[in-house]
Amino acid sequence: MNESQAVMTALTSKINIQSAIAYMKPILYSYRRCPYAMRARMALKYADIDIEHREIDLRNKPQSMLLASPKGTVPVLCLDGLVLDQSVDIMRWAIEQSDPDNWGNVDEVIAQAWIERNDERFKLLLDQYKYPNRFPELNQDTVLHEALELMLLPMEKVLQNSQYLLGNKMSWIDIAIFPFIRQFSMADTKRFEQLPIPETKRWLTQHLESELFNAVMQKHSVWLD
Repeated sequence: MNESQAVMTALTSKINIQSAIAYMKPILYSYRRCPYAMRARMALKYADIDIEHREIDLRNKPQSMLLASPKGTVPVLCLDGLVLDQSVDIMRWAIEQSDPDNWGNVDEVIAQAWIERNDERFKLLLDQYKYPNRFPELNQDTVLHEALELMLLPMEKVLQNSQYLLGNKMSWIDIAIFPFIRQFSMADTKRFEQLPIPETKRWLTQHLESELFNAVMQKHSVWLD
């Protein structure tokens, strides 16, 4: 190989490497049943973003994930030079890339109020209701009553007048909250069925039966470093 050929080979290799880097998929560290990871996956799928899915074992978290996000919780989305490790940030990023049904066209004040209500106060009640053995000092009837007053009945009131939480079009807020209502309903299915929230149950069933939800609930083998 002469000098000219060597230079051309080196340039071609460099171009191929740069092209490979440019087309690297975003990496998503996820856990199938985690509601935070679930809503992130749904937003990414909705936006038709091709990702490398890395399913983790919560008892043996991959070192690569911990290096990217030391807090050690999912989801974690690794992009070129950027790490997003909050599920709402991942949802917002996905919708910024592609939003075919205008999920992001919402009243930001109302949207943020729903997120704070769900992610802060309702999530605590959800854990108390789902894991009573961890909270033996709490009365489950009281926890259920508080969850109804805080989240489920306000949702019911809204859904009696509109198809979705922010109107008659689905938004990212519906997707952000759905996995937590799903989890709550599964904690005691018989009791949930008896609650006086028919429109909330309709809304929940619609999401459970959606192609989007079922697409992101496919099982993946645990990814290992």
